[in-house]
Amino acid sequence: MVTSASALLPLWNRADEWARRLAMVRDARSFLYLSTYYVEHDPYGAGLLTELIAAQRRGVAVNLLIDGFGQRLGGVLMSREERASLAAMLDDLRGAGAVVATYQPVRAVQRWLGGGQHVKIQLSEAGEALFGSSNLSRSSFEGWNEYAVALRGPVVRTLLESYREIGGAVVESHLRDLDEVAEAGAADHRLEYWLCNPNHAQGPAGPLGWRGRNVVTDVLVEQLSAARRSIAITSFYFKPVESLLAALVDAARRGVHVEVHHSHREALPATDLAWIAAATHYNRLLEAGVHVYENRRGEHSKIVLVDDAWVAFGSYNFEHAAHDRLAEAMLVSRDARATQPAAAIFGQLRRHPDNARVTPHSVASWPARLKARRWLYGGFRRWM
Repeated sequence: MVTSASALLPLWNRADEWARRLAMVRDARSFLYLSTYYVEHDPYGAGLLTELIAAQRRGVAVNLLIDGFGQRLGGVLMSREERASLAAMLDDLRGAGAVVATYQPVRAVQRWLGGGQHVKIQLSEAGEALFGSSNLSRSSFEGWNEYAVALRGPVVRTLLESYREIGGAVVESHLRDLDEVAEAGAADHRLEYWLCNPNHAQGPAGPLGWRGRNVVTDVLVEQLSAARRSIAITSFYFKPVESLLAALVDAARRGVHVEVHHSHREALPATDLAWIAAATHYNRLLEAGVHVYENRRGEHSKIVLVDDAWVAFGSYNFEHAAHDRLAEAMLVSRDARATQPAAAIFGQLRRHPDNARVTPHSVASWPARLKARRWLYGGFRRWM
């Protein structure tokens, strides 16, 4: 979908994005919409919920959408007492009159296999939206790298319209309000917005055996295949579907400089299985000449930069779940106001001491037990 923005502000710095989120909630006077994969009961998740409750009580129509499967996964990071406190805060928000929804796909097999929505949107009647990779958790604002943008213009309405595709409810008059605000600015930044919720297209077996199209995957494959000079990617753990992996390997083999930045094994304390799934591709990537980096703090941003002239960013991780189980969205731009900040981010990543290059030698030096686990679990990487 083609849309446009009158302003696009990159938010790579964690404190800047958090301040922007809080300011939007505190300044809201009419309505607020937020979607997230999960909320953690920590100073960030609980802090934003406190502000949302206050906003609802002063008359702001608050709409919060949380993914059901994502919240169950996030619950692993919390104690029983924290989960109970979080539930009580969500009840308080509902009690104040807010719409608090949990997204669950229609089919039981989809819910069982991790189907859900992974899109992160926050916007208000002021005509500004925040769109990116961050969850409402300490990890997103004190730990991992994340990337979001603050947007104004017609794209804000586009994002709110898409809220329905990921399980949310939208008040029609709020769309008209955003139109009026957008008319005040010159929207000269052309964007494309790509969203797919595969749960809508699947039959009784859900993702099992599903061979449908995912427009976000298709757009990324097309651009990787068209690359001539360089490709740079960030993802939480790089374990993509075969079409994306093949496009990247083919690009490297024809001489394109390809680099992948994702998370170190220790960046996700709860389990290393996601890293194991990613590590099964290391030999193929390294043999093709792909430069692979692991970030010890955690790389949770989702940026794809091709030839320094085309950039996509949003929620899509390079993993099977993003292709066949989760609603995902990416914004695309060829404008220097979006491509240059992305190029600067990759420059920072290459220089950062926490971002370590993976080499054939480092892989060969892994302990035998780790190599065995990669062999043992590698066949299940679609589900890890």
